[in-house]
Amino acid sequence: MGITVGELLDIPHLGLRLHSGSNGLSNTVAWTHTSDLPAPWEWITGGEMLMTNGMSFPRKADDQVELLERLVAAGASALGVGERMHCPPLRRRIERASERLRFPVLWIRYPLPFVAISRAVAEATLLEQSQRLIKTQRIYDAIRRTTSRKHGRPDFLTALGHELGCEVHLLHRETGEPWYPGVKPPDPVAANAVRRGDSSARHLTGGAFGVALPDDRELLLVGVPTQECATLMVVRRRNAALDGVLLQHAATVAALELSQTQLALEQQRRFGAELLNQLLDGRIDQQVGHRQLVDLDLDPARSVLVTAQSDDGRLQELPTALWRHGIPHVCRHRSGRTHVLVDDADDLDQVLTTTLGETARVGISRQIGSVSRLPVAARESSWSLGVADRTATAVVRHDTATPWIGLSDIADAQALVDRVLRPMLRYDEDHGTDLLETLHAFLGNQRSWQRTSAALHVHRQTVLYRIRKIEELTHRDLSETGDIAELWLALRALQLVSE
Repeated sequence: MGITVGELLDIPHLGLRLHSGSNGLSNTVAWTHTSDLPAPWEWITGGEMLMTNGMSFPRKADDQVELLERLVAAGASALGVGERMHCPPLRRRIERASERLRFPVLWIRYPLPFVAISRAVAEATLLEQSQRLIKTQRIYDAIRRTTSRKHGRPDFLTALGHELGCEVHLLHRETGEPWYPGVKPPDPVAANAVRRGDSSARHLTGGAFGVALPDDRELLLVGVPTQECATLMVVRRRNAALDGVLLQHAATVAALELSQTQLALEQQRRFGAELLNQLLDGRIDQQVGHRQLVDLDLDPARSVLVTAQSDDGRLQELPTALWRHGIPHVCRHRSGRTHVLVDDADDLDQVLTTTLGETARVGISRQIGSVSRLPVAARESSWSLGVADRTATAVVRHDTATPWIGLSDIADAQALVDRVLRPMLRYDEDHGTDLLETLHAFLGNQRSWQRTSAALHVHRQTVLYRIRKIEELTHRDLSETGDIAELWLALRALQLVSE
């Protein structure tokens, strides 16, 4: 069961002497720690006797008292100071503080090596170390007990909580939401503390951070090595003992479990991506495709097609985020865009904007209804994405989108293209010419003949000939403002219907 400070004082060959704090001699010493760093309390996990040569020990009385208070707050059992070394004189106030805090301060006689004290504590805590080993074994056994179960069943968190004697959560670092779907979230106070992150935390040990809550609880936040966006949150009563070594083992188990989950999700994502490709390209029987979607809990009658783009690389996070929120989906990434056939859940828009960030633009089709309407839904979502991009709107739904400069849907855009550009497009197709590219360059260069010829790497006379041909085919005059505006709008419409 360990050794007390008083029992350490009674070991003859150690020759320890009590400086102050006689009312704390019953404190149990679970381990020893040696440090001459300026803030040694940052490396205390609870139950240690801190030993120091005093090289960074403060000289002022206020600072010495603060050192004791911080060590007590971190859970230390006692402080041992090497005699005849580098420690400045201990002030009278430290004696009173030691008694008030029930925190013993000991003198370690010169030249007794600190390791002799560590050995004495280790020998006295053999039973405790054996118990720690058993608990560690049980923590890793949590993986074996859950490997045969379907991914997404975070039973290992219950096992970790049982072994640590604390409430354990695995959360998304930015949102404070549970990592696994269908899991009860932590209370709002704790979730908000996770979202605030390390800015409100004090360093404890080995990547763990402590955040004090307004009540009598404290959160310990431990990063998960295999998933940068995840954090293991342990909730304990403030200053309650918790083995820091076991906490790190728990984080390792969480990392292993997340790795297995991510592998399973990646296999599912690849299957879904191929299925969506086949459906959009018409390479699969519609009835077969419908059955496979239903097997993935996707009902086309209540599903929509989402097309998203983002500049900050967060598109890859979207499938995991949808899974974490329990929203069925299949997803593919192509040409810098993400296409997702997804259940039209109530919180879908919120999940999309939270996951993809402020720079993302998202277009959403009408509800699919049936597999046969998927190609149309793809045009609807691309149309909506174009509107979102041009109006700087995060999410645009096709059935609620505000008409964009007179174009309310794909049918309007296609009608404008056919009415204005179709003869020119047909001429390009029949003769292998580049009138469309020339029109784009001409309008994009403010109708400058010289700049357009430079952009296209052709002679100025060639540009002049092509523009005259465009005016002839479209019956529009590129010196008239109204005709210029109509051609420009038709080009934008062509871009929308072609996406």
